[in-house]
Amino acid sequence: MVLLQYITISERIEKNMSALTNKTNYALAGVRIGLGWILLWAFLDKTFGLTFSTSSEQAWLNGGSPTEGFLQFGTSGPFADWFASMAGLEAVDWLFMLGLGLIGLALILGIGIKVAVATGTLLFLMMWMANLPPQNNPLISDHVIYVIALWAILYSNNEQKLGLGRWWSEQELVKKLPILR
Repeated sequence: MVLLQYITISERIEKNMSALTNKTNYALAGVRIGLGWILLWAFLDKTFGLTFSTSSEQAWLNGGSPTEGFLQFGTSGPFADWFASMAGLEAVDWLFMLGLGLIGLALILGIGIKVAVATGTLLFLMMWMANLPPQNNPLISDHVIYVIALWAILYSNNEQKLGLGRWWSEQELVKKLPILR
């Protein structure tokens, strides 16, 4: 009798844990897609000057630099001079914009998550370094939280929801180069 009660309780716990894991994976899919949209939107606004953060006159397609204003005037702290020295460099503009666009797209689609997390971590940590100490907290800024979210997405990627990750991992190139998973 006691054994049957234990089995019943054990089955209920397992069922509840499975449901919790499934809900967690959907929540992390929302975080993945939301973070991807933040990056992709920044790319689109800076490219086309959609007037949210970038005027159409300052759009990248109209000859504006997506990094110059921030790197020259928006940085602070011990690395401010280093970042300011990169202001307006075409290579920096291209790397920044490719990062925003490709990382954002990868996160939204759920493909190339390992590369997106590695490059996204680099991007966000550099953005964090550009304003030390952070304005609203002595250590943590939204960029650090984004890095933590990226790594949570990576560690839950085997059970990805709302993405093309399963299909992507079956592609021959990805099977040969698992870093692209």
